[in-house]
Amino acid sequence: MKTTALASLLLLSPALVLAQQEVDRATNAAPTPSNQQLERVSVTRQQTDTDLRRREPVAKQLYGREELDKFGDSQLSDVLKRLPGINVSGGQLRMRGLGGAYTQILVNGEPAPPGFSLDNLNPAQVERLEVTKAPTADQSAQAIAGTLNIILKDAPRIVQKDLRLGLAYANEKPVINGGFTYGNRTVGGLGFVLPVSVYQWDNRNHTDGERLRDGGLTRLSSTGTDHSHGRGANVSPRLNWKLGDDETLTLQGFFVTNRFFNDGDNTTTEVFYDPVKSVRPRSVLDTTHNRGTFNAQRLNLQYNNRFDEDKRIELRAGAGSGGADFNFDFLGRDKNGVQTVARSTTGENRNRNATLAGKYSQYAGEAHTVTVGSELERRTRDETRRTTENGVDLLPGIEGQPFDATITRSAVYAQDEWEISKQWSAYFGMRHEQIKTVSAGVGSDFNSTSKVTTPLLHLNYKPDPKGRDLVRASLTRSYKAADVQQLIARPTINTDYPATGLNARTNTQTAPDRVGNPNLKPELATGLDAAWETYLPAGGMVSVGVFHRRITGLIRNALALENSVSWSSQPRWVAKPINLSKATTEGLELEVKGRAAELFPSLFEPTTALSLRASLNLYRSHVADIPGPDNRLEGQQPWQFNFGADYRFKAVPLSMGFSAQIAPKFTVQQTALQSQDSLASRSLDAFAAMQLSKQDSVRLSVNGLFQPKQGTRVLIAGLPDYNLSERKPVAWWSANWEHKF
Repeated sequence: MKTTALASLLLLSPALVLAQQEVDRATNAAPTPSNQQLERVSVTRQQTDTDLRRREPVAKQLYGREELDKFGDSQLSDVLKRLPGINVSGGQLRMRGLGGAYTQILVNGEPAPPGFSLDNLNPAQVERLEVTKAPTADQSAQAIAGTLNIILKDAPRIVQKDLRLGLAYANEKPVINGGFTYGNRTVGGLGFVLPVSVYQWDNRNHTDGERLRDGGLTRLSSTGTDHSHGRGANVSPRLNWKLGDDETLTLQGFFVTNRFFNDGDNTTTEVFYDPVKSVRPRSVLDTTHNRGTFNAQRLNLQYNNRFDEDKRIELRAGAGSGGADFNFDFLGRDKNGVQTVARSTTGENRNRNATLAGKYSQYAGEAHTVTVGSELERRTRDETRRTTENGVDLLPGIEGQPFDATITRSAVYAQDEWEISKQWSAYFGMRHEQIKTVSAGVGSDFNSTSKVTTPLLHLNYKPDPKGRDLVRASLTRSYKAADVQQLIARPTINTDYPATGLNARTNTQTAPDRVGNPNLKPELATGLDAAWETYLPAGGMVSVGVFHRRITGLIRNALALENSVSWSSQPRWVAKPINLSKATTEGLELEVKGRAAELFPSLFEPTTALSLRASLNLYRSHVADIPGPDNRLEGQQPWQFNFGADYRFKAVPLSMGFSAQIAPKFTVQQTALQSQDSLASRSLDAFAAMQLSKQDSVRLSVNGLFQPKQGTRVLIAGLPDYNLSERKPVAWWSANWEHKF
């Protein structure tokens, strides 16, 4: 409780921070560098993440090696869940409480490959993370919630040889992870880095469920286990060639592959069936086996040249491929163990893409840096999928039929970074982006084109030109285009209710079929962001921000009973994505971090090696076409609280720390008929690290302590029917050893 109280006090302490800042300002003031990106800058000391954040022309959070290495994580998702305003749910990155589709993920400024998971990337291969809450012109504006840009390791200035070996445990047996990084600068202006990582995972969750369906006539309760395990590897080599003083050529590769397995068993008991006849309890044992592979390969070539001291050109070209295949088997047995259902789903997809991009920048007068650029990307996707039940196609004429899609994205943009005065700076931008999707296949023929023009304005104001306070404001437009799966009109049926054959029958609202909508338009969002930031002399900071998004054309699943569908002779409940009229979301974002003595000088000695951090994010949203209460945007929790501390001992080379995340239970009214409850979440991560020598260090850590059951409950208005699913996560313990040659 003392820790929680201290972290809470952090968020209520701006007055203390400002008082301390006023004392230090006179002796620690330093001029702020210009926003002119083409200007040569001489760096006299290593800049911290906070220093770099303060110098950015737009609001951006930066996290470097210190944050990436702190807990010894082997998966990037574990790093991200501890950052302010970010949470990871079901493998999806969420910013500002919004679903994963609202957050743009880039790797070195390029869209992440299709099917890419944050768990595929070891933090040891990452140079830094850039989190941007409002879009900029030189990146795609498909970022209503924000953008995460993952910058892979660059070639070092000196020889680098690092070996990392780790052992982790969460289930029946420990798993290993390892990585080796070798980097060097050679003759002729060549530099390279070769980071290699291998990893395994092995998790087991206990699952519970309960369903009430058929108007309350059938009550089902289930219990079981879910065992997920697998292995993978990734490599991200980089070659830098310095052709001249201001001319460089860079070749960046990114390769990832993994093999995954998922085994589950579930016992379902029918506790109530027909009140007219009698109670007829019975149990059914189901088992599932899912296995597959994922791989992605990409090469990017970038050429940079600065000439005439005030002009710069950047050219990029890239090509990539990848794909996945899977085999999912479901075996249903009665209480005597006799197999009654054998259902198998197999599929594979292949993706290929190529990109071209270029931009040109130059000074315009004494205060402007003007940049113009364009991008072109072409992606193709080929996919096949087939589901059979007891050897018979589940949807004859649809299942097993291949389809392909081609997505062409083009964009042009212009921006101006304007140093108005010593107190004011501005960033103006305009981006026009077009996405054309063409698909062919049984049940999936469509042609969709979306065009979006996004004006952008970012302003920075320094109340004192020599001080550390900074006020930022942004007025932007962003958007979210429908993905291929949302556009394809090919149905996916709920297998609890057969759609064909002699047993065909109508399903229920809690077990709908799903189908895409080729007429979907992109969601458009007009956003306003404002923040006050103060940077403390010893490296700490306090930030208070607000944001507002007004979304039109919101995409939401509509649930309806359709009397005539192409895949069944019976009426079927169908969930289909549609464009609603509008929605709004707004929030308050508070962040405090720094040395304890700087934040609370009256409570801690100046030499206390304790760092504190805390963030509180409050969210609210409203969907106009859905009745309230709780007509929130999908998956957006009302608030999220993160807090943590790090301490370094003086007598021994030992440091330790913790980070905690808390979010409440909440309800989302998804449609006029359906709502969903999400359970509360909390988690604690902790680490202890010791430097054994100049070359060797060890780190012990645990992720996910004290997690309660996670899950959702779906309810139908006016009916007793509901669908509850829960799982109990298991903590992940690990030990890592690092050796620097």
